[in-house]
Amino acid sequence: MGYAVNRAAIGTAAILLLATQAASAQIPETAPHPPRDFNTYIPTGKATRIDPTEAPTIDGDLSDPAWAKAQPIDEFYQLDPGTGQPGTEQTVARFIYDSNNLYVSIFAYDREPDLQVATTQTRDAMLGVEDTVRIYLDPLNTRRNSYYFEMNALGARVEALIQNNNDYIKEWNTIWTGRAMRNEFGFSVEMAIPFRDLATDPTKPDWVLEISRNIRRKGERLRWSSISAATQFSDISRSGTLTGITGIDNGLGLDVQLYGAMRYSFDWPKPGHETKSFRPSGNAYYKITPLLTGTLTVNPDFSDAPLDLRQVNTTRFSLFTPETRNFFLQDVATFEFGGRGFTTGFNYNYSADNGQAFFSRNIGIANGLPVSIIGGGKFSGEYAGFSVGALSAVTNGTGLNQRSQVLSVARVTRDIGESKAGFIVTNGDPTGVSENTVAGIDYQYRDSNFFPGKILLADTYYQRSFSNTEGQDDSWGLALTYPNERLGGEVHIKQIGRNFSPALGFANRTGIRQYDGRVLYRNRDLGWRWLDFGTLFYAVTSLDNHLESRENAIYAGISTRRTDEFVFRLFDNFEHVPAPFRIAGKVPVPAGRYDWNNFSFYYRGSEGRPYYIRADFYCCSFYNGDYFKIDLITDWRANRYLQFSPHYTYTYISLPGGLVNIHLLLWDTQVNFTPDMQVAVQAQFDNISEKFQLSLRYRWEYEPGQELFASFGQTGNIPGEPTFVPQTSQVIVRLGHTFRF
Repeated sequence: MGYAVNRAAIGTAAILLLATQAASAQIPETAPHPPRDFNTYIPTGKATRIDPTEAPTIDGDLSDPAWAKAQPIDEFYQLDPGTGQPGTEQTVARFIYDSNNLYVSIFAYDREPDLQVATTQTRDAMLGVEDTVRIYLDPLNTRRNSYYFEMNALGARVEALIQNNNDYIKEWNTIWTGRAMRNEFGFSVEMAIPFRDLATDPTKPDWVLEISRNIRRKGERLRWSSISAATQFSDISRSGTLTGITGIDNGLGLDVQLYGAMRYSFDWPKPGHETKSFRPSGNAYYKITPLLTGTLTVNPDFSDAPLDLRQVNTTRFSLFTPETRNFFLQDVATFEFGGRGFTTGFNYNYSADNGQAFFSRNIGIANGLPVSIIGGGKFSGEYAGFSVGALSAVTNGTGLNQRSQVLSVARVTRDIGESKAGFIVTNGDPTGVSENTVAGIDYQYRDSNFFPGKILLADTYYQRSFSNTEGQDDSWGLALTYPNERLGGEVHIKQIGRNFSPALGFANRTGIRQYDGRVLYRNRDLGWRWLDFGTLFYAVTSLDNHLESRENAIYAGISTRRTDEFVFRLFDNFEHVPAPFRIAGKVPVPAGRYDWNNFSFYYRGSEGRPYYIRADFYCCSFYNGDYFKIDLITDWRANRYLQFSPHYTYTYISLPGGLVNIHLLLWDTQVNFTPDMQVAVQAQFDNISEKFQLSLRYRWEYEPGQELFASFGQTGNIPGEPTFVPQTSQVIVRLGHTFRF
């Protein structure tokens, strides 16, 4: 990667080295921050140019002479608990660059370094439970979309894309280097981010920049700019500026990823039935312009995808299963349509995903079964002032239609100040049994200073589906959001036509109008981290305004100074069931009108401890019967090498037509040998389907962009008696290499 340090000028380097070491030999004293008006405050930092021969060694040690040339950034303020107050611990960031890379150093000083929360080395872990530092880079000055890089004190690394100041795309991966080092004064990190990984514009030497730090044991969030407790972690609309980045080299902009996977599969119900195969695959990424990337894929390999989250359906509508394949997730926000999700209820039975124009999971899956993808192409980025996303994939035929399918989507938006407008078009049916097209337009409005320091959001969309089997129909939605403190809220209206049929999207309830929203009051001045009072509503009617579903709720919650959260909720529900259905396929619910009341208690433990517990209790009614549910999630970071995350859900439902006890068990384990070598273990079981799944995945990135991956998978059934009936065993070994030009 070219990060070697040239120390030929020994005398000069020695002087700079001594100066740098002296500066870090103790926690430095800083002058009090000047008074700031955080409604208008937007700070500026400078990136210092160095020669490539001066590039620092990326090892977490900040004694490299190049860092002495950089301008320090050390004015950080709390978002909470003491909004607007200087951080209780000092943070110093520096930025230098050469023609190829941006180098970042951050020293997180701490007067009690032994109390820092540093428990995981997992690559792409959810580091919100740790003491971390992170940066956001927006080279195109959109103040909406950014690159996100985060590290903890053990060197665990996360990169992500932020889209529309809202969508956090952690599945985005790129090739960069980062290392951390702990000492008696805190911890330091170094990052080297190649410019070829970023979409840049040579006419824009000043980039939007945000820097933040979490001091987990104190529940303290620090930021360089956008100082407001209501600021979402992903929001860069009022962030600072990093100046002076010129003369950089993005290379040819061509990355070629080649993979070779050896597979072995054994089918236990059919003795002697085994398969062996070798599957080559590859991806090529080319920057057609600095802002527009084209992608080609052949035989895309999804062997490293985690298991789909197992669910048991207690509703009368199909469930939404999130995308897990990295190839599609890396661009998911490009195809986001309509703005913010259009549901706010606590009840997980109400899906915000109903009525999606495009859902990438439909590519490669037909009628619930996997279908191989032969190849595909993508365009993503900006062209002539427009944000562009286009994807087309060719899949094999299905059991119903042996012809191969071409499935396509195109999304284009245009910024209008802080707002944006655009359209989307999809074409194709994964099953091959119909001709299907969806077209839609949307407008997403944002005013980051509607009132001084207050944000206002408004979204609207219209889409129409065209099907030779379902006919034509439309869907539209309106949303207004005021995400502020002390008083905030949102309201949504959505209509989905009876024959609205997005074959490449998701619609599990049609012929409806949906109204939902909430109002929240949050106070941070009563000795707690925050105190909440709120109310929400959710209602669904038919298109002739006949009430079908309703949920009203009031709730109150507190977050302690140690960031433990407690929330108490009261619900009033109504359902009009037009036709009988079965809960979990077991207990019948006759047609009729049902009213019931419930309460719930939610506890979320502080993530500043090496163990974490989240518990959600529901009681005591459901469709005029008896109901109890406990959803328990735990996370134990035993040390930097081991992490255990069991998740257990128990649901008891007793209705006049029968009784069912639902047990759902999910178990995740991470073994972190180094930040670049992990073993992930997943196990899932539910007693309704009696299906068991096990996935063991090993990944070693022995050089940036080069990896060895191996996995073992096992499926089977566990019937009522304590026996295990194996179904399929599978072993995969894959080598991957990225060539950069």
